[in-house]
Amino acid sequence: MKHVRVGLVVPSSNVTVETEMPAVLSRHPAATFSFHASRMRMARVSPEGLAAMNAQRERCVLELGDAGTDVLLYACLVALMAAGTGEHQRVEGLVAEQLATGGADTLVRSSAGALTEGLRALGARRIALVTPYLRSLAEKVVRYLEAEGFEVADWRALEVEDNVAVGCIPGDRVMDAARSLDLTGVDALVISACVQMPSLGLIDAAEKEFGLPVLSAATAGAYSILRATDLPVAISGAGSLLRADVPVPA
Repeated sequence: MKHVRVGLVVPSSNVTVETEMPAVLSRHPAATFSFHASRMRMARVSPEGLAAMNAQRERCVLELGDAGTDVLLYACLVALMAAGTGEHQRVEGLVAEQLATGGADTLVRSSAGALTEGLRALGARRIALVTPYLRSLAEKVVRYLEAEGFEVADWRALEVEDNVAVGCIPGDRVMDAARSLDLTGVDALVISACVQMPSLGLIDAAEKEFGLPVLSAATAGAYSILRATDLPVAISGAGSLLRADVPVPA
């Protein structure tokens, strides 16, 4: 059985991605995974807090390079999307270059890039999403996704700035926000556009209730890791994106 070492670059106040990612990938029938995180200091999800956090990236990558991880996930979606169009491609390239300079051939992905990858794999064009962010940051996420070619039909911002509090948002509040969306003609729902806002336990129930594919930053990240490491996508209980192998778009 194949074993994959997953490196995670996470905000220091994030606890959810290190809970949900192992929970999802531990269900894989053909591989085992270990998770190795390096943290960037960040307490408040604000433009200033995100910029200060991103400035710590190189140290985190250096630490994870020492661990010899097979794949590295830059696990803060809004930190890249708030920086402007195409930022996930730029940062993934810089991280890969830094790792290669140190002699590592680690594969590099990001939560921001993984979400776009997952939406494209589902063939989604018209989407809706729930975010925990302040409205000003949520608007940047919407613009980023629109620049990637998606039509954001409707969205909600829960206006939570404290990142510890984001990790404690109850599922009922997330589902109520999703129920308030206009899902007419929508191809997919992003129930949590944030790896810190818990959502894994909501995805299957939301798919049944809304009758369309539902994904999150966490399930998209898991999908991207599986694709990067040439593993089949075959995980139950985490939505359509991970339930069966989805062909890679041409």
